Amino acid sequence: MNFLSTFVTFENLHEVRRLCHWGPVIALSVIAICSTMAILDSIIWYWPLDTTGGSINFIMLINWTVLILYNYFNAMFVGPGYIPLGWKPENHQDAQYLQYCRVCQGYKAPRSHHCRKCNRCVMKMDHHCPWINNCCGHLNHAYFTSFLLLAPLGCSHAAIIFIMTMYTQLYERISFGWSTVKIDMSAVRQFQPLMPFSVPAFAATLFALGLALGTTIAVGMLFFIQMKVILRNKTSIESWIEEKAKDRIQHYQTGEEFIFPYDLGTRWLNFKQVFTWSGTPKGDGIEWPVHPKCHQHTLTIEQLKQKADKRVRSVQYRAVEDYNGACCPLSKGLQTFFRTPCTEEPRIPLSKGDTILATRGTKWWMYGDKVLSEEQMRAGERVRGWFPRRCVEKCHYDTAASDSTSEKKKD
Repeated sequence: MNFLSTFVTFENLHEVRRLCHWGPVIALSVIAICSTMAILDSIIWYWPLDTTGGSINFIMLINWTVLILYNYFNAMFVGPGYIPLGWKPENHQDAQYLQYCRVCQGYKAPRSHHCRKCNRCVMKMDHHCPWINNCCGHLNHAYFTSFLLLAPLGCSHAAIIFIMTMYTQLYERISFGWSTVKIDMSAVRQFQPLMPFSVPAFAATLFALGLALGTTIAVGMLFFIQMKVILRNKTSIESWIEEKAKDRIQHYQTGEEFIFPYDLGTRWLNFKQVFTWSGTPKGDGIEWPVHPKCHQHTLTIEQLKQKADKRVRSVQYRAVEDYNGACCPLSKGLQTFFRTPCTEEPRIPLSKGDTILATRGTKWWMYGDKVLSEEQMRAGERVRGWFPRRCVEKCHYDTAASDSTSEKKKD
């Protein structure tokens, strides 16, 4: 058990449940298919026991699989690190610069955000990744990014093996019932395969090649996106906060100068904040090194300004149709069905008369917070998500005044 714990750290046995999700199931299936087919095809194409090149090729293939799984499981099970429940800053005066999380019953430390999926405030949260069924944050950012690098490299190596295997085996015989393809490949193929390469094997190799190429492109793009924010010592959420800060300053013409506080000036210093030889990132996840012109709460103060501006800009709507919270509701029209937001953000069910404060939207969908009762707000409940635009109408009157008028009529 001690040997296993050096590779994967389980916070508790319940963490194993993270495997029971469509994201890890698909990701591990792709890894298993590509690795298994690459091993079998490497035996057919380049038998590892006869030549040094074959041995190196086979060892590298096994090495890719081990490293990919090592970083994948660490990213999943080590986790991002969570802010302790009920956390408060040591200096009580700093609480005025922080947002309060009603769910965790504590303040959000700098760079932390509450994840609806994990139901906790996450240290230096970048995003919630469905492929590892966990958040990417402070403690597992390096493991996650390493996985994004190793997966395309391993799949590229596997794709070369798939291509060379099919290329060299075509000269033998691939019969499709009406003709036989024979190509002289003696210059390329040097070793007699010990395993048969039939039509089903060819189809399986072709399928694995498609998976490998698709993974290389998709995951490779994610790696470049992650490295772009890491080299600036940001997260994906913080990049969005910085953009909104610039828009807010430009909109209100405040003349402020927003400096991102966590950029240390050079890419190398920013890189070392995430990647270390020990595998454990620098810092405790609560306090961070900052730019000389900034302080620990520069970003949190900006978040509070944006939150206040968001409340000012929010528009009140009232539900005129019931909505059950379906992701793609066909009953709400074809455009609503086909134009559903491509995001994992939740949908909120609506009943006639519900009040919603909308903050953003598209032509067919809107996003906002449902107005809850005082008891629900005290309990820390928050209902926020997408809903069809056709289910609501804009309120052109004061809700409180309307309610008081209706009560007088009843009296």
